[in-house]
Amino acid sequence: MSEPILKGRGLVKRYGRVTALDRCDFDLMPGEILAVIGDNGAGKSSLIKAISGAIIPDEGEITLEGRPIAFRSPIEARAAGIETVYQTLAMSPALSIADNMFMGRELRKPGLMGQLFRQLDRPRMERFAREKLNELGLMTIQNINQPVETLSGGQRQGVAVARAAAFGSKVVILDEPTAALGVKESRKVLELIRDVRDRGIPIILISHNMPHVFEIADRIHIHRLGRRLCVIRPQDYTMSDAVAFMTGAKLPEGVSEAA
Repeated sequence: MSEPILKGRGLVKRYGRVTALDRCDFDLMPGEILAVIGDNGAGKSSLIKAISGAIIPDEGEITLEGRPIAFRSPIEARAAGIETVYQTLAMSPALSIADNMFMGRELRKPGLMGQLFRQLDRPRMERFAREKLNELGLMTIQNINQPVETLSGGQRQGVAVARAAAFGSKVVILDEPTAALGVKESRKVLELIRDVRDRGIPIILISHNMPHVFEIADRIHIHRLGRRLCVIRPQDYTMSDAVAFMTGAKLPEGVSEAA
């Protein structure tokens, strides 16, 4: 069995008297879609923020490809190859698709014009953006310079996922990617997620949508009371089982509430 590409052990995060992460463990295997599910307040967000550098755990260790990491910001996580697509998409609606793809990591022109006058290399950015969208089958977007605000919800989510896949060389984290989408657009985004996985990039998927989770996840991490309760395979359990584990109505075999 291969080693996890991303691993968390004994993660603790406290906010005053509230313990959001309580000696939590986490494993993401290479090339898999791992869904993370849990009731509201279970600590899912804190876990994802700890992995993506948005918060610093009080205790515990995170390793990426076997090496300990201690991100102090999301920028450090990005530099290490971990990209996160938040529910808000973190996009600037008035800017073009290409500008949004490169936000915060714009390409400068070579030589003096780029170094001294900080001029952007727009042709290179546009070429790269078009290439990445094409790779993921987002051909419906014809004009790479159109403002993001002119796109549909599914297309915006597509651009955000393409951006994460383009720069997330190790891991892509998707937070509720289909939450605000209709049936047809959700279907396209799910196909897009599979495409990213098929290119060898493992994905952490946070979702409340059980049919989507059971359709595309390879494994499901169930989070309860600040820690990992269990990891299940969708083919071994029903959606009702997963919800029962999540809410505490039922416990998986071999797991006690105090464990």
